[in-house]
Amino acid sequence: MTTTTLAVLVPLLPFLGAIAGLLLGRTAPGFVRPLAVLPALASLALAVVVAARQGGDGAVDAATELTPTGSVPIELALHVDGFAALTAVLVTVVATCVQIYSTGYLRDDPRYPSYAALVSLFTSAMLLVVYSGDLMVLLVGWEVMGICSYFLVGHYWETPEARAASLKAFLVTKLGDVPFLIGLFALATEAGSFRITRILGAVANGGIEHPTLIALLLLAGVAGKSAQFPLHTWLPDAMAGPTPVSALIHAATMVAAGVYFVARLLPLFEASQAAMTVLAVMAAVTMAGSALAALAQDDIKRVLAYSTIGQLGYMTGALAVADRGAAVFHLLSHGAFKALLFLAAGVIIHASGTNSLAAMSRMGNLRDRVPDAYWTMTVALLALAAIPPFSGFFSKEAVLGAAEHVVTGHTEHAPAAAGWIVLLAGLVTALLTAAYATRLWLLAFRGSGPEAPDHGRQPLTMTTVLWVLAVPSLALGGLSFRLLPDWFDGQGLAPTLTTSVLGTGVALVGGIVTYATWRHTTAHAARVPLGAVAAHPEGDAGLVEAEAIASHGPAYGDIAYAPDPSDPGRLLLGPLHRPAAAGFHLDALYTALFVRPVRAGASLVRFLDREVVETYVRGAGTLPRWLGTAVRRAQTGNLQTYVSALLAGTVVLAVAAVLFATGA
Repeated sequence: MTTTTLAVLVPLLPFLGAIAGLLLGRTAPGFVRPLAVLPALASLALAVVVAARQGGDGAVDAATELTPTGSVPIELALHVDGFAALTAVLVTVVATCVQIYSTGYLRDDPRYPSYAALVSLFTSAMLLVVYSGDLMVLLVGWEVMGICSYFLVGHYWETPEARAASLKAFLVTKLGDVPFLIGLFALATEAGSFRITRILGAVANGGIEHPTLIALLLLAGVAGKSAQFPLHTWLPDAMAGPTPVSALIHAATMVAAGVYFVARLLPLFEASQAAMTVLAVMAAVTMAGSALAALAQDDIKRVLAYSTIGQLGYMTGALAVADRGAAVFHLLSHGAFKALLFLAAGVIIHASGTNSLAAMSRMGNLRDRVPDAYWTMTVALLALAAIPPFSGFFSKEAVLGAAEHVVTGHTEHAPAAAGWIVLLAGLVTALLTAAYATRLWLLAFRGSGPEAPDHGRQPLTMTTVLWVLAVPSLALGGLSFRLLPDWFDGQGLAPTLTTSVLGTGVALVGGIVTYATWRHTTAHAARVPLGAVAAHPEGDAGLVEAEAIASHGPAYGDIAYAPDPSDPGRLLLGPLHRPAAAGFHLDALYTALFVRPVRAGASLVRFLDREVVETYVRGAGTLPRWLGTAVRRAQTGNLQTYVSALLAGTVVLAVAAVLFATGA
């Protein structure tokens, strides 16, 4: 088969698997798991073959016009370069791991057939985005992912949290998609084509008249899809869905799509210094804010959700300094260790016998009970904290090194201000990332919370996947920064001395300070009874039970638990802890600025419709109704009545005629 044919089959196989799974889920349940896993495995194998054949050489292009449009043509186009080939491998690896993992995680779920089919469709949509060479075809995959996320996040629709989270994810991302769609049409109009290669050619030749406006419109969609400030608030709430779905969304689909889109069209953004500066500011605020929020969360999945937002900020920061190689490099390494983090968290949750238990305050004595999750999550957290020689170190240093090159004037593709913004925010975030990664590890595996019920060993399909993902989390970075430049336009990705020392130094400081704070709070908690802590909400030993209930609902399971009194996050953040735990109250701000005015406007429209429009309509129909009633009553069917009325009318007319004649 040709490379083009193989590339077409990569997204097609999961799509066919999704259709078959939906059709056979009820009639032939024995085929559900093979239809979930085998298409993903086959797609992975084909994606690896496509990447091997592409080999970092010239892009593979193919196109056919779908239908005459009379204006800008829409083509079913394929564009596979080094970025696309490696990103497709990441997507298929994570999707295959998630499908295999889900056979154990959701083995007793009655809605598993529809879940597995939606995961396959989700995977197919992301692969369509990755391989597409036409923006309108890319938009199809972009929107299909949105509806898949709605259904998958709301998988546990019996719970109000899942229903609210699915609606929020859908609406917030759609809010960004409206200007995104306008930007796509404006871009295609000025370039005369939806083909990405032709658009980039028009950018190179100066054929785009309004690059700043178009870039900012497109950034709105990217902010929504990739959960960047200010449209990031949907992602932490999306943790109400199954944990494997979280791994898929955070590691390889949905949120990665926005970063990948900007990487594909980076020359367009480089044409506008203002857009690059806005991108840098967006990345910096996202990085630092999400890291602070992660340090204050008690729910392990929300910690990881805010972590994803921050790591996506690193990727957009790399794009803001015009280095898409560093951005996609971090996308690849992050995909490996973030998928591992979520799936390991799923093992911990599953070991406790529930799909929703994720509070670190209730985690006690887990190190010996889930050894696979303990060791693999340790590897993933070290990669997240960018400790050498784990993969996150090399990819994160590539981002910081790219920012340093802009600051020192080694590249002129981005404004110096963007370089400074990304570099400083990246170093601060590296400190905070190591802090919340250390805190998560301490509370999850060495915490003093009450011991949850032990539900035995986990299925082999779940634990095996963890070790598979641990390999790239450990080794991907060291191998890739030497091999990937050939795939990424020849740009160097090796760590630089300055940023390596600074980045590793601040990460070590963050980890050591957090550990020392944990030791201090642990010793303090040992001297203060938990009841005394609950009686003193301003104490530094941990949040009170009431705050846990306010944050997470009435209870986890049957009992409401206060967070671990040895939690170092409260002492480290000080007065910032409460606002950080609430996501800096952005949801409340958006409710006050947008939700309540919209609801008030809707109430006003409803009032006007009921009390004004409907009153007018009812009034306009009253007179004809009265006339109809009078006429209906006159139709008695009595002949004598009709003759009498006729005679009376004749007399009236005769009298009127005589009076008229006399008057005349």
